[in-house]
Amino acid sequence: MPLITLQNVDYSVGGPLLLEKTELTIEPGERIALIGRNGAGKSTLMKLIAGELKPDDGEVRVQQGVRIARLEQEVPQGTGGSVFDVVADGLGELGQWLAEFHHLSHAAEFDGDAMGRVQAKIDAADGWALDQRVGETLTKLELDGEAEFARLSGGMKRRVLLARALVSAPDVLLLDEPTNHLDIEAIDWLEGFLKGWGGSVVFVTHDRRFLRALATRIVEIDRGQVSSWPGDWANYERRREERLNAQAQENARFDKLLAQEEVWIRQGIKARRTRDEGRVRRLKAMRNERGQRRELGGNVRMEASQGENSGKKVIDVKDVSFAFGERTMVRDFSTVILRGDRIGLIGPNGSGKTTLLKLLLGELQPQSGEVRLGTNLQVAYFDQYRATLREDWSAIENVAEGADFIELNGKRKHVHAYLQDFLFTPERARAPITRLSGGERNRLLLARLFAQPSNLLVMDEPTNDLDVETLELLEEL
Repeated sequence: MPLITLQNVDYSVGGPLLLEKTELTIEPGERIALIGRNGAGKSTLMKLIAGELKPDDGEVRVQQGVRIARLEQEVPQGTGGSVFDVVADGLGELGQWLAEFHHLSHAAEFDGDAMGRVQAKIDAADGWALDQRVGETLTKLELDGEAEFARLSGGMKRRVLLARALVSAPDVLLLDEPTNHLDIEAIDWLEGFLKGWGGSVVFVTHDRRFLRALATRIVEIDRGQVSSWPGDWANYERRREERLNAQAQENARFDKLLAQEEVWIRQGIKARRTRDEGRVRRLKAMRNERGQRRELGGNVRMEASQGENSGKKVIDVKDVSFAFGERTMVRDFSTVILRGDRIGLIGPNGSGKTTLLKLLLGELQPQSGEVRLGTNLQVAYFDQYRATLREDWSAIENVAEGADFIELNGKRKHVHAYLQDFLFTPERARAPITRLSGGERNRLLLARLFAQPSNLLVMDEPTNDLDVETLELLEEL
């Protein structure tokens, strides 16, 4: 019996339906990869499954007693406190009592009255088993409950939020880009953990290796339609290509017949001898059907605005050291970056990759040693937290800042046409960026960066949230 059933579900956010007549079931033990273009509705579908959104039409049925937990695409605003606090919060009000008891028991001064009141609440709710579960979850995910959440790296924050989702012992786990900000070792750990976990998983990921290793079924959102493909990624790719070819042939036959009927209707009554009302009605129906057809979206067309050549030596680093308090992030580091180099920074979460980038760019000053930037340097910086986007501006304003045209390699281009190259319709281009999906925001940041003349491109986690097609084009660029 399915744990969750979506039947005839419609949902829109203005404009065409984002999801139309959606049918989907989630069975026990499945690992479903949810795929589709950026902005296709993947996160929306997850929110509908989780009950955070209500469908415009149709229904979402959840089997009685089934627990659902969701790992969001981004770290929620205002998340703070200790790691224990954040994880325990996944248990609701009882979790808040456990966190309060935890703080009181570790306080420098003992407050017996306060501890007694909290302990009584936990006793009444029979909650001590859940306190043990919080501890076990922290241990399983190798987390320090006393650490301050705000001071963790992006990858460690994601791990803490995963622990918060798991602590409620869900039957269905919804993971929206779970590998974002995770290092290679952490992704391998997550893959192994989810394979051994007994519940159902529905996940969205840009990580093709992770998807291939984990998925037992592929569910695709394409132009409002949800299609289910049993089996792994290789089976999906083969069968989808067959379906698209068949669809293209069927559309071509339909369009040819429609064109013939349009010629017939224009011939006039004499040429037709008698007025065929049934044929006229069929033509009107065909016109309506053709008008409702939703074409496959185009591909991103990327072109970066080239700046003037920098000097041959781009960055010269000599004996640089940097620490946060007693924690050394970089020690006696020296290197030379030359024009034309393509350098990848790797290392565990929290090891200092972003810190090193900021040292190289001059956003942080080394505590010893020297960073010398080369001549005529024009830097485009893609940061992992997307902090350079203005939340109160539209996509157009973020790219052009009020101008109608941008200049790209000596050629003027209207900002609407430029954003269409990055798959933004005029409506999406004018909308506040708070309405954009995570992948659309990433494409917008790429559009903004590539519109600026540059000769040094610095990218911190550029692949987060991008769809597979955009990732492949970014690799080629």
